[in-house]
Amino acid sequence: MTSVRRATVEDQVLLREIEDEADELFASVFSIASWRPAPPGVERSRHPGFILVASERLGSKPLGFAHVLEIPGGAHLEQLSVRPSVMRRGHGRALVEAVKAESGRRGSDRITLRTYADVPWNAPFYASCGFVECAPDTDFLRDLSNVEQQRGVKYGRRVHMSFDLREEPVSVAVTT
Repeated sequence: MTSVRRATVEDQVLLREIEDEADELFASVFSIASWRPAPPGVERSRHPGFILVASERLGSKPLGFAHVLEIPGGAHLEQLSVRPSVMRRGHGRALVEAVKAESGRRGSDRITLRTYADVPWNAPFYASCGFVECAPDTDFLRDLSNVEQQRGVKYGRRVHMSFDLREEPVSVAVTT
């Protein structure tokens, strides 16, 4: 069973490693030599929001994480990464459910994200978790699209997705 908790300072050191491992899957899907390096976990922790980690059991090393930004009008799932060696065991889904619960607890009405439309563990996965495609209807989401265009992100079709916490409130325990 997956255990989800708030990330500790010790966990932050592992976030980059987890994300870099997971991102290698994108390199293979898009036939590129390598993906850009992930930011350090401590850098992620400086943004308003929260980071959750998933592990096999309470107190064990993280196998995945979710980084959520608190933005005007809600929460934004900035990153979800799970080590490829433990994918398809429910860690990502447990993290998404915990993100929903924690975002609702913090007063968000919805959660947004931006992802690859045609990568199986991206948009199709989030759709199976209740997210739906949406238009970039806030300045934050429009800015995400613009930044990607300016940086020349060219690997696959990207979409915005959202989950309305008012319509489907979620309650999942997140340990501290």
